[in-house]
Amino acid sequence: MMGRIFGKHPRVYTFGELHFFGQLAAAPFSSKTHTKEIEKLATQLFCVQREGYRTHGKAHRFLSEAQAFLAGLTAYPDTSTALFEAFLYHETAENDKTIPCDQTPRNVFYIADILDLYPNARVINMIRDPRDVLLSQKRKWKRRFLGGSDMPMKETLRDWMNYHPITISHIWRTAVNAADQFAQHERVISVYFEELLAYPQKTVKCLCDFVGITYTDQMLQVPQVGSSVAEDQPQQLGINPQRAYSWQDSELSSTEIYLNQTITAILMKKHNYTPVSIKPNIASLGLHLLTFPLKLAGAFFFNLDRVKNIRETLKRRF
Repeated sequence: MMGRIFGKHPRVYTFGELHFFGQLAAAPFSSKTHTKEIEKLATQLFCVQREGYRTHGKAHRFLSEAQAFLAGLTAYPDTSTALFEAFLYHETAENDKTIPCDQTPRNVFYIADILDLYPNARVINMIRDPRDVLLSQKRKWKRRFLGGSDMPMKETLRDWMNYHPITISHIWRTAVNAADQFAQHERVISVYFEELLAYPQKTVKCLCDFVGITYTDQMLQVPQVGSSVAEDQPQQLGINPQRAYSWQDSELSSTEIYLNQTITAILMKKHNYTPVSIKPNIASLGLHLLTFPLKLAGAFFFNLDRVKNIRETLKRRF
């Protein structure tokens, strides 16, 4: 949603989830890279951008487009860092805009790299109630039936396998911790999802000032799509305040809420999310604890194709 908001600005072009850091390219990102690897990486970027991160197919179909792009550059990029920057600005210019916006969620684990590699970059970090994140991830596999009809069945199965209240709660905690390290950095700003929904104009104006662009009312006229909780309503424009605190009237069990609040307790308090007094169902708690290793192993194997360096990815995310 934040990406769509900025994409409405006349100067900003918002990309789909590119997942450059950690999936397409591995650290160190500034090391010299062979020409063939640069060409392969460019081909993958075009494939993901053209077809979507979750639905893209065989990258070789975009080889000629990648080769033409590389041939048109003033200087051939010799690092993945240089290639990514050139690709972002190329696509942005092709869409008659000047500021690229990458809204890949996993970038939160690469903030230090981004700030170091791109001195002009600004990072907007969004924090959301961990229980709402849990609900969203629990229902994510249902996107296929809520408007994401082009979703491959493999992705639906991957989303189902990825969900476990312990896993999702740990990742939320790690992600928030990763961003909190840059709370005082002049090029990083954090905003709460709930504040954006309650005070959209005030929040977006603040973010525009931070980025260095002029706010326009058109930025708030975004379609209400992409939710894991409700069906897409592309004809409905604007910020829907009812998207906040969906977990309070949802399909999360008392055990799921209990596990989530237990794991995220310290950061919930730090970020002013109030826990509810709740007791888990003992049988359900036992089942979740028993299934956790199985779901974790399944998620690991389902996501092997999305990891460039397994050791690095596990270190950053867990």
